[in-house]
Parts: sequence; structure tokens; C-alpha cells
Amino acid sequence: MPVLPGAEPYRHEGGEVGVLLCHGFTGSPQSLRPWAEYLAERGLTVSLPLLPGHGTRWQDMAVTGWQDWYAEVDRELRALREECEQVFVFGLSMGGALALRLAAKHGDAISGIVVVNPANKVHGAAAHALPVARHLVRTTKGLANDIAKEGMDEVAYDRVPLHAAHSLRNFLRLLDGELPQVTQPMLLLHSPQDHVVPPADSARILGRVSSTDVREVLLEQSYHVATLDHDAERIFEESHTFVGRLAPSVGKKGSTTGG
Repeated sequence: MPVLPGAEPYRHEGGEVGVLLCHGFTGSPQSLRPWAEYLAERGLTVSLPLLPGHGTRWQDMAVTGWQDWYAEVDRELRALREECEQVFVFGLSMGGALALRLAAKHGDAISGIVVVNPANKVHGAAAHALPVARHLVRTTKGLANDIAKEGMDEVAYDRVPLHAAHSLRNFLRLLDGELPQVTQPMLLLHSPQDHVVPPADSARILGRVSSTDVREVLLEQSYHVATLDHDAERIFEESHTFVGRLAPSVGKKGSTTGG
């Protein structure tokens, strides 16, 4: 299947500091593309992959699971490690959860993580019905476009395949047990008004990671897809400052490299 316009993966060869960006569940690289380009313009090497089953049609996602999505970002992380001296991992929503698992598994190979409205749990009574419901109903209503800013549109599916949702639930439960293994510096930005992932998820993550260098930022003007919302520039600036503090070599070479 052809990739939806705007959902293409993005790669930029910059300097010796790399950033891996992970998009969210049923979403696509489009939701993080402005963030990726912001970082690329400032000399960073950037990888923003398209997760398997995403960016085409929901039927393609229905035959994938968390192991597929995690394997993709794990592979991209290893590729960045081959060419960069330091690597950071950023993520939105489920992408934030993927970033946290990479941090738990790769330890010192990751210099820091930035997560925006990270997911920790599939909420609601329907979540408990997923093991059975996924065999009876193929999809449910989509999660896309929780954005306060008018005129913005997220390239994401309008349906959620229940097999994939069940896999996501299993992944988040697994990750919750691994959060104490996360020790890297962390910047966590979240929206008090988020209609997809409640603030309780961020609180849970902050309470369970072992990181001691942690900063929490509230995105008061944005909903769930904050990277396309009113607080987008703040996210970009805060994350770049975070990387610059931990990687003094940022921008020293590759800042004029084309992408």
C-alpha cells in the first residue's frame, strides 16, 4: 500500500549527536515532522521512522503488534549509534512509551529521553474487554486530531484495529514493570487537557522511573498532539536546550548539511 501523503519517514544526516523520534499509535511521522526538521536545522542527525502497519490503512496495522513497532525503533537506534557519538530518543504518546523501553533496555547507549504526553495504560472499561472483543469487532473509533489549534490536521487512522489495541495494552503493562530500569536524564512534557492520554499516565511514569535528572513541563495551551499544537515551539526549544546541556558538541559540525 502507498504511504499516505505526509506520513513518510524522515532522515537527516547532521552532526555527531543523533535524535531518534518515535510517533504514536495509529499516527505517523507527520505529527513529529516539524520537530524533526527543527532539530535537523540545528545540526543534529535525525531519524523519524514510520512504524510498521502505520501510515497506509488501518487494515495493515491490524496484522502488526508492539513487537513490530518496537523492533523498528530499536533498529533505528542501533543505526544511529553506529554513526553518532551520542544519541537521544524522543517520543509522542505511544512513541513516548517506546522511547522509555529503549531507555530501559539500552542504558548508557542513550544520553537522554524527551517524552510528550507519554502513554502508560489503555484506559476505560473497554480495555478489559479487548482480549475477547478483538475477536468479535475489528475496529473502534479513531484517536486522531486531539489538537486545540485550529487548522491543524494529523495524518492518522480514523479507526483503531482492536488486535493492535490489545497488543498496545500488553506492551504498556510490560513497560510499566520496566520503568525502574530507566535511569537517563528525562524531559517530560504533558498537556493537562489531553483527551487521549490522561495526566495520570505522566504522573505514573515520573513516579516509577529511576532517573534523577528529571524535568516536567506543562503544556497548558495544547491537547494530546502537542507537537502540532500551540505549544509546539516550546517543545522544540525545550528539547533542543535539553540536548545541548547533555551534549556540548551539538552544532559543532554538520549544521549546514542538507537533508
